[in-house]
Amino acid sequence: MAARGDGVYLVDSAGKRYLDASGGAVVSSLGHNHPRIVAAIEAQLGQLEFAHSSFFTNAPAEMLAARLIELAPEGFGAGRVIFLGSGSEAMESALKLARQYHVERGEPQRDRFIARRQSFHGNTLATLGIGGHPGRRAIYEPMLMPQRLVAPCYPLRDRLPGEGDDAYTDRLADELRRAIADAGEGRVAAFVIEPIAGATLGSVPPVPGYLRKIRAVCDEAGVLLIADEVMCGMGRAGDWFVMRQEGVCPDLIAIAKGLGAGFQPIGAVMASEAVIAAVATGSGRLAGGHTYMSHPVVCAAALAVIDTIVDDRLLEAVERMGDVLEQTLRARFGGHAHVCDIRGRGLMWSLELVADRNTDAPFAPCAGLAMALRDLARDNGLICYPSSGTIDGLRGDHVLIAPPFTIDDGQIAEIVDKLERSLDMATALASKI
Repeated sequence: MAARGDGVYLVDSAGKRYLDASGGAVVSSLGHNHPRIVAAIEAQLGQLEFAHSSFFTNAPAEMLAARLIELAPEGFGAGRVIFLGSGSEAMESALKLARQYHVERGEPQRDRFIARRQSFHGNTLATLGIGGHPGRRAIYEPMLMPQRLVAPCYPLRDRLPGEGDDAYTDRLADELRRAIADAGEGRVAAFVIEPIAGATLGSVPPVPGYLRKIRAVCDEAGVLLIADEVMCGMGRAGDWFVMRQEGVCPDLIAIAKGLGAGFQPIGAVMASEAVIAAVATGSGRLAGGHTYMSHPVVCAAALAVIDTIVDDRLLEAVERMGDVLEQTLRARFGGHAHVCDIRGRGLMWSLELVADRNTDAPFAPCAGLAMALRDLARDNGLICYPSSGTIDGLRGDHVLIAPPFTIDDGQIAEIVDKLERSLDMATALASKI
């Protein structure tokens, strides 16, 4: 039982300390019990705890929206923001807004979405429906919308022998182009991506040129591009938005985890100028809402998170400490018998785990490597984020490391020491199965 937080550590009810090397599920970007964020929450509670958004706006929501639009990629200067309660809600609202955009423009036939295999976009029925993780979908399959999936940008497993970056990304763009055509002329509403693939694939960054090419394909077909930055956004990769970092403007951006940094539950959808213009010249109103939209206490906390990252120059810290984390991981695991790939960006890095490094063959799913590693790491005082199904939703394992932006060199060394000990114990057990 977690009892309290102390910077980059969690403390359980027995007093044992755990270095939170993944921010839970890549959430706690400022660590735990940060006094500035706690003070902002307390101050807002003393002013206004709730006012329904159908009657009132509130200052924290308006200020937070203005800050996010200011930080967003080009094309969002006259955009708008919807505040919700989670990343799943944000992604579902993005799908609904994409649908509304096309209806407002007189194309109601656009009701289909395309996503990528090995993606995860949320745990509601709609977001599971577009997600590409078979294991998470399985029990709900009869209830989910029909899906259309294309390949992820996953060069370790999917690049052909001798295929360079240009040829590989051209092939992926062509596959998307065919999928849009196969869905029927004028039927696809949006293509949904994680710019840096998250927990399902394990922090796979885009190959250079990939995002620009899929943006062009979407433009050719009148299809919106939805960037799911729930995990990789809000500074985690060294910029507020990965799409801005890549020089590509999506139509909708979903953010969540790092926006509230765990201090309050919040998600958001950011709509570009083009999307807002279609709604403004049409019905003029959002078709749908939630009770806790624009919650003032939640928005006040998120605003304090952004202010803290800016004032403490933590984006620079992410780049600096991200380099340290990468170098330390490569030095320790670059030749490890059960690590075939080390990948990521900023403070979001993953090790892909294999039974045989010579062939990149994964451990059998029945070995339960990911869950064993999670439990052994916790026993060793480390919180990390192992996942299974990396290769196809069923086979393959990886472990994701995403510590708070406030991490220091000594704590990175502690992470790697504890991870190595835990990984050696877990792979030894898995090798016997």
